[in-house]
Amino acid sequence: QVQLVESGGGSVQAGGSLRLSCAVSGGALYTMAWFRQAPGKEREFVAAINWNGGRTAYSDSVKGLFTISRDIAKNTVFLQMNTLRPEDTAAYYCAAGRRSPTADQDDYEYWGQGTQVTVSS
Repeated sequence: QVQLVESGGGSVQAGGSLRLSCAVSGGALYTMAWFRQAPGKEREFVAAINWNGGRTAYSDSVKGLFTISRDIAKNTVFLQMNTLRPEDTAAYYCAAGRRSPTADQDDYEYWGQGTQVTVSS
């Protein structure tokens, strides 16, 4: 059974940084992605990375600010978030799927429980 466990969320002031981690257990190397959901809004794509880290994809809203990476040996995926803004406040979810990096939530089979990121102005 595949399990995803996120960590690293917290509260930070605007302009600060956070690094989220997602530890994957019970499965092979999947395409991994981060999504987020702010209160009252739909869940949206943030970033994705393929199984060996050779391909990545980002939403326009975080391109150049966030970086997704993975440690294959530890089967862990990271999201480095720099220059955080209040609009980045959301619950961040890690997801795993078998397709190439995609922004479509339906392409991801496994999901973590989420970690909260709060950015104050």
